[in-house]
This record gives sequence, structure tokens and C-alpha cells, in this order.
Amino acid sequence: MANCRQVIIILGLLLLASPAYAKQLGTIGPVYPVVEPDLVEELKARVDQEKMAKIMEEHKQQYKAKDIHTLPTALKDRTFVVDMTYTLDHDIPGEDGEIMFKQGLTWNPLDYVSLPGGLVVINGEEPKQVKWFEKSPYYQNRQIKLLVSGGYAAPLMKQLQRPVFYLTKIMADRLQLAAAPCVIMQEGKRMMVHEVKIDEK
Repeated sequence: MANCRQVIIILGLLLLASPAYAKQLGTIGPVYPVVEPDLVEELKARVDQEKMAKIMEEHKQQYKAKDIHTLPTALKDRTFVVDMTYTLDHDIPGEDGEIMFKQGLTWNPLDYVSLPGGLVVINGEEPKQVKWFEKSPYYQNRQIKLLVSGGYAAPLMKQLQRPVFYLTKIMADRLQLAAAPCVIMQEGKRMMVHEVKIDEK
């Protein structure tokens, strides 16, 4: 009976004391705003970044230049020389509006710049042309710039482990390109173009 009375007394004291734990003690010292980032918002942002990165990667893999110029497959070996001399068909003004270069001016860009290494053009959609490039001496030459006249550049960049560019109509017309694969090298003040017929073996 005594034990029961002691338990009741202890429970009563606890009940009487419990409101003290919820009592407002006031503000002690300076108070600062919470600066930790919101965990939910941070996770959302991370998910959004991952989604965006995935979308960008998919877009990159499927990107193809709108002005890509397709060349037919070379049916025979052919070599020819291209004179890079160009005549301006319009005036070119400077920043102040005065004419720097007048229409009719004839000049050769190779008088001022050079093309180290050269260019190689292949159709990236033709496995034979890709394989030909991989086995050619041009593959190891990092000064060679690789252009594609068909297919997607991104998968080829991954496969070949080198930069890949798109052939545009302006470039093809200026270099008089008519078939792929072809190799373009500078020879003095002119460009030498060599179209390559791939061996069927």
C-alpha cells in the first residue's frame, strides 16, 4: 500500500512539473536567420541539373548542322588544284564606316595564312569511309582537321577521340569539292584536292 502511495505521489509531482518544460524562457543573446539551404529545394535543383545535362547530351548526340553539305562517294581517284584567289563582290567597311576593302579587290587568303596539316572530308554515315580514315596516316596527325559531309559529329568525336566539324556548302564550293572521302592540302598558294576511291576488299 505504501509503495502504491509513493508511485501516485511521484506521478503527481511529474504532472505538476511537466508544464515547466514548455515554458517560454525568452531570447538570450543575438539571433541569426537560418542560412542552411533547404534540403528539398537543393535536391530538386540537383535533379533539374541532371535532367538538363541529360537533355543537353541527347541534343548534342543528335545535333546536325543545318547547312551540312553532302558529297557523293568517290568512284575513282582524282587529284586537282584549286586557285584560292578571290574577288570581292561587295565593299567591306571598317568600324568607322569607311571602306576598307573595295568591291573588285582580288586577293589570295593563302598570302596571309597557312593551313598546317590540311583537311580530310568523309561521310560519317558511311562505315567504310570512317574505317578508311581510321586506317589512314591522317588519323594520327592531330594537325589534320576532320570534316563530315554526312552523319553526326558527336558520336564520331567519341569514337575517333578527336574534334569533328561539319562541311558546309560555302566550304565545299570554295574548295570545289565533289566527292568523299577527299584530302585537301596546301601547296604553296594553292590547295591540292585528292579524292580517294576506297578499295572494296
